[in-house]
Amino acid sequence: MSLSIGIVGLPNVGKSTLFNALTKNSVPAENYPFCTIDPSVGIVEVKDERLYKLSEFSNTKKIVPAAVQFVDIAGLVKGASKGEGMGNEFLTHIRDTDAISEVVRIYEDDNLIHVENNIDPLRDIDIINTELILADINTCEKRKVSLGSDLKKINTEIGDEAAIFIGAINKILNAFNQNKLANSVSLTEDELKKIKELHIITMKPILYVLNKKSGAKNLDEIKDERWEKLLDYFKENKFNYCIVDAKIEDELKDFQGEEKELMMKEVLGISSNEKVDDGIINLIQEGYKMLGLETFFTTGEVETRAWTIKKNSVAPKAGAAIHTDFEKRFIRAEVIFWKDLIESGSFAAARSKGLLRTEGKEYIVNDGDVIEFKL
Repeated sequence: MSLSIGIVGLPNVGKSTLFNALTKNSVPAENYPFCTIDPSVGIVEVKDERLYKLSEFSNTKKIVPAAVQFVDIAGLVKGASKGEGMGNEFLTHIRDTDAISEVVRIYEDDNLIHVENNIDPLRDIDIINTELILADINTCEKRKVSLGSDLKKINTEIGDEAAIFIGAINKILNAFNQNKLANSVSLTEDELKKIKELHIITMKPILYVLNKKSGAKNLDEIKDERWEKLLDYFKENKFNYCIVDAKIEDELKDFQGEEKELMMKEVLGISSNEKVDDGIINLIQEGYKMLGLETFFTTGEVETRAWTIKKNSVAPKAGAAIHTDFEKRFIRAEVIFWKDLIESGSFAAARSKGLLRTEGKEYIVNDGDVIEFKL
């Protein structure tokens, strides 16, 4: 399953540095606006201890983790919806992703320029979201005009569908007028089906990534008024966020074990008991959840693999993640929760305890299930 998260934000807030830390790939991250012209794409492992415990249980030769695709998109600026900066191209790249990680700078550093000349995370969020809303308004208004002739076909299927479509568009435009995102609007199933045709940017789930910097003046550490206002904004709107230090995590990305601890202590001045990776790990895991994904496993001596599926997938649909034949030719599935399998000691012992179950086509796969499909 190929689903992607676009990394967006103003110039010089740490997007490309974060991308480097996420993917361990090298992309431009110089200290000036618009250094990222074309989007860079990286496949990122979703760290999952369950996978490695199952691998140890099965004495597996090969481990294949779940993954999420991140897309590094160049910085937006005020006026992007009207083509300012690289606006039109950037908005197209954002529209092509499934979710958004919006990077917001929460540190002051005189040596690193900010496109707005000072640090104000709430203002930065407003600039980005306003540009996305303006782009979406343009999309909605154009479709509304094109639906006008269909709406005149009263008491016909075409006219009814146009009325549903326009009704949904009006709900979203009303939200935009209140400076709210489209993902805050409650739509019926029929309305949602129609709106999906427009690929509205602000319908996508958004995770706010708050980028701090070791040694700088971080707003969260000094309990600055700007920080308190930001938290109030997230709470009021029920927005999800995570905190990272993109620069530190980028500098540590190529080190492991004792070498990493030495780099942390002697070069970066970080205590070995500080969990500097937690921000990145949390970002990846939150991104995975944001996309509405969950994991089931297959395990054996040859391979232990984490398979990515949409939440509430029935067993045949989950099997399609392995191969389309698993959905078409599905007969049944043998299922056990990963922890029950490990604690049982073997599949045979789990079966004798009644923990290994046979499930049919209507079974909804749970996150953490270990499954063997029967065709």
